[in-house]
Amino acid sequence: MKLSGNTILITGGSAGIGFSFAERFIKSGNTVIVCARRESVLKDAKEKLPDLITRVSDVGRESDRTALFDWVTTNYPEVNVLVNNAGIQQRYHVLKANAKDNWIYYNNEIMVNAEAPIHLSMLFAPFFSRKENSAIVNVTSGLAFTPLAIAPVYSATKAALHSFTMSLRHQLANTSVEVIEVAPPAVNTDLGGSDLHTHGEPLDTFTDGIFQGFKEGKQEIGYGSSVQRLRMSRDEIDVYVENMYQALKSAIE
Repeated sequence: MKLSGNTILITGGSAGIGFSFAERFIKSGNTVIVCARRESVLKDAKEKLPDLITRVSDVGRESDRTALFDWVTTNYPEVNVLVNNAGIQQRYHVLKANAKDNWIYYNNEIMVNAEAPIHLSMLFAPFFSRKENSAIVNVTSGLAFTPLAIAPVYSATKAALHSFTMSLRHQLANTSVEVIEVAPPAVNTDLGGSDLHTHGEPLDTFTDGIFQGFKEGKQEIGYGSSVQRLRMSRDEIDVYVENMYQALKSAIE
């Protein structure tokens, strides 16, 4: 993927990994559009990065996704990169979850983490295929490979997105569209709530590592502990998942 001269749409780009990517892309000479649900958060992001283009959009809603596609391709027809970054992480024990009366809470995680990037990829892929250079970047997680049992739906959605990304890469292999997967480890952001990832990778150094992977033309980019997890055997995964669960299960008990 070329690192300058692009017009890039980043979902969930007002904070965390999305904002860090936006900042780096702007510094590299790209036009960057970010979307998020809350206008106030987008306003804060634009105050920090005045060159940022912002759009209120809840990608968990089908109508918002199609409206976002129409707005971006109409107003910024040069758009050639989509970064599916928006994500929600919820931690709970299924025996304590109220899935009967509060399914919308749990289903929103599925819609934002899996349905949204799949839908947006399918919307933008035909549009991008007519361009000389383009890319779809799907942000999954190390948890797509070694699930965190206290975040069961988050892990499952990221595994689904990983699988979809592999298929998408094969389907678009003979087009101009690069398909790239970024699989972060725990990074120091507010994903899932404040103070949950304080022992993760520093955001700036993580971003450095991912952009080095972009520069090297990698199709699957991990960082830190997620690099090893991308290629673990099933036996290694079972041990890793059990150890993670035992270390963190008190958080949901």
